Amino acid sequence: MTPKTPAQGPVLRLSGITKRFGNLTANDGISLSLARGEVVALLGENGAGKTTLMNILFGHYTADEGTVQVMGRDLPPGQPGAALKAGVGMVHQHFTLAGNLTVLDNVLLGTRPLLSLSSGRAEARARLAQLARDFGLAVDPDARVATLSVGERQRVEILKALYRDARVLILDEPTAVLTPQEADALFETLRKMTAQGLSVIFISHKLHEVMAISSRVLVLRHGKLVGEVATTDTDRHQLATMMVGAEITTPAPAKARPGAPLLTLEQVSTARHGERPGLTAVDLELCAGQITGLAGVSGNGQGALADLISGLETPTGGRILLAGEPVADWTPRAALDGRIGRIPEDRHKTGTIADFTLTENAVLESYATTATRGWMNWRDARTSTETIIDKYDVRCPGPDTRIRLLSGGNMQKLILGRVLEAAPRIILANQPVRGLDIGAVTYVQEQLIAARDAGAAILLISEDLDEILTLSDSIRVISGGRLSPAFPRGSKTPAELGQWMAGQGFNHAA
Repeated sequence: MTPKTPAQGPVLRLSGITKRFGNLTANDGISLSLARGEVVALLGENGAGKTTLMNILFGHYTADEGTVQVMGRDLPPGQPGAALKAGVGMVHQHFTLAGNLTVLDNVLLGTRPLLSLSSGRAEARARLAQLARDFGLAVDPDARVATLSVGERQRVEILKALYRDARVLILDEPTAVLTPQEADALFETLRKMTAQGLSVIFISHKLHEVMAISSRVLVLRHGKLVGEVATTDTDRHQLATMMVGAEITTPAPAKARPGAPLLTLEQVSTARHGERPGLTAVDLELCAGQITGLAGVSGNGQGALADLISGLETPTGGRILLAGEPVADWTPRAALDGRIGRIPEDRHKTGTIADFTLTENAVLESYATTATRGWMNWRDARTSTETIIDKYDVRCPGPDTRIRLLSGGNMQKLILGRVLEAAPRIILANQPVRGLDIGAVTYVQEQLIAARDAGAAILLISEDLDEILTLSDSIRVISGGRLSPAFPRGSKTPAELGQWMAGQGFNHAA
């Protein structure tokens, strides 16, 4: 049931917000309001200005023009502390956690002086446990954040914001790494909290979530507010068209014509790392001209398999074959030499280096083979990067831009271009469209299908079952480090795959 828009006056008002970065206008005269107990969805393509606008609201950025009011009072610009004090909480799209601290310490940071973090921990732990139960966001409060999976770290971000009793809550892609069940639990709790007066700005690229949780939708395009509509008066198709400014067609891959196996795992096992399971006697073939989809709930061995294929993990048992030939020494260099292209799960942590330029990031995995006697030809590298920017629609000031200044979607496009322009034989696509808008999702999926049709073997790892069902020629399910048999496209319903994801199919198979 979609929540009704309440009649109370605005608890938040943004008026004429404009923000420029050099020649780029990220926000152009944007005004919006938020009522008590209301959920407003903010939609737009990657780079449309959504996150910039929310960072201005939260005090991370200072607007060049315009004002922010919370509860009728002007909010001092550029002061996150003032935003927190005014009751504004934010769940960031990109993690803002201290990896060397525990979950509990991360939640408590900023709520009390550092010297008093040891006091009241039992009460804080109990409250955190209650929030985790209410939201279905299970996480060990004593776990060090650096040891957590991407999905678990996102849960900590959500809990950290909720712990502070925010009256205005900004959720920037909060469900990007949650399972559908966890997202449903989050929405149910949000409905209860908005009924008690919490106001929410919800940023998501998942249109079914927007339709389920919001009462109004605002659409940004190229930094401008181009549309506003009540959720009850629209549908997903109309919202997608408003976002992109054109009709969107979902990719429909033709039937695959698989060739020879290019990468084979035979009874491969890997070590367990803390709470992250390893692989258990896994058999897998990635064939030329085929997309193999890997479905599973986050934290069930996807990371171990991705690290193995990238050469970052060494098998404890079994063997790896490239084009039918066993590989004795499996390393990242061996994976690159085997023409394995890697689209990593975390574009920030393992896909890019924040303070490197786009050009430097574009050659991260090819400099060893493109350099001459240890010297890079930066003119050629810059030209190649300009080609990627143009071909893959990377929206940025230019190839000399620090990549940390790009939106997540544009970072992903650069990584995609870096991989595909190297003409890999095998592609590891690990959550390739996570956090992308519908236009970028369609583009990335079309590029993966084109690579398959050109003869590449692709392993698509995704927690979005719809994406797996749409793109995969063959589907495998991973649970607790074990792999299911291969299921041809269309042979299993989502419910049947869900049983395997929950581990039930493995029990029956045993």
